Amino acid sequence: MNILDDLKMQYRLGGIAMKMIYWNVGCFLVSLIFFYQFSSGGFIFPNWIALSSEPSVFVLKPWTFLTYAFLHDGPLHLIFNMIVLNFSSYLFLTFFSSKQYLGVYILGAIFSGLIFALCFNLMHYSGVIVGASAAIMAILMVATTYNPLMDVRLLLIGNVKLWHVTAVIVVLDLMQFRLGNSGGHISHLSGALFGFIYVKLLQNGIDLSKIVTAVLDFFANLFKKPTTPFKKVHKNYKKPAEKPISKIVVKDKKQQQIDEILDKISQSGYDSLNQEEKEFLFQAGK
Repeated sequence: MNILDDLKMQYRLGGIAMKMIYWNVGCFLVSLIFFYQFSSGGFIFPNWIALSSEPSVFVLKPWTFLTYAFLHDGPLHLIFNMIVLNFSSYLFLTFFSSKQYLGVYILGAIFSGLIFALCFNLMHYSGVIVGASAAIMAILMVATTYNPLMDVRLLLIGNVKLWHVTAVIVVLDLMQFRLGNSGGHISHLSGALFGFIYVKLLQNGIDLSKIVTAVLDFFANLFKKPTTPFKKVHKNYKKPAEKPISKIVVKDKKQQQIDEILDKISQSGYDSLNQEEKEFLFQAGK
């Protein structure tokens, strides 16, 4: 098995978390081909794929509230996010389903994008963001809110509570809010907020991820080839008429001999019988 076949096998059997990592890596490789500027040594993402805070842009390109969550502006950005995504996915899928995972990722990205655009317009800022961090924070916060006291083992540190890990990440975002990348920190905190809201609503019987499931099922059924429904046909099967079977009555030898004697009596009388015939008829009459 070559490397390509091995990657295909991992994608097919790896579950939703592995697929999400593959999608992010795949999008990064595609963007590396089309959007990386070797002259400047960085990415320049067009506003039809990255999320802009300008209403005149995102109103006409609403899909950017999701597409930005699959883009990264460098290999280190991608690697760090995928490490955290893998860690968060394991925790999330311990308690929730794959459909909920996909729903939280997508809705977390959209919610964070909306908060980013709103905050930047209120602060009279203008900017563009890319990255899966907001969606990843939503995944991590869902697991943390659901089971904050869960033990996790960190390299070089040992066992800590899950809420300790999440709290450190949130505090770092708050501390760096004014230092730079304000849009990124806003989206991270918004993702964490969405994860918290999701669990609280879920505990009250409202599963927001069903919105995504319903939309995906709608489009899946829309492009599905219609099939003719199976109809059960009832048939009355008549029992085939039986062919007449010719019956041949075969008399046994004793009865045949009696009949012959009786015929002889009817024709010539009893006296015409010899002694042997009389004796036979007498024995048969007993």
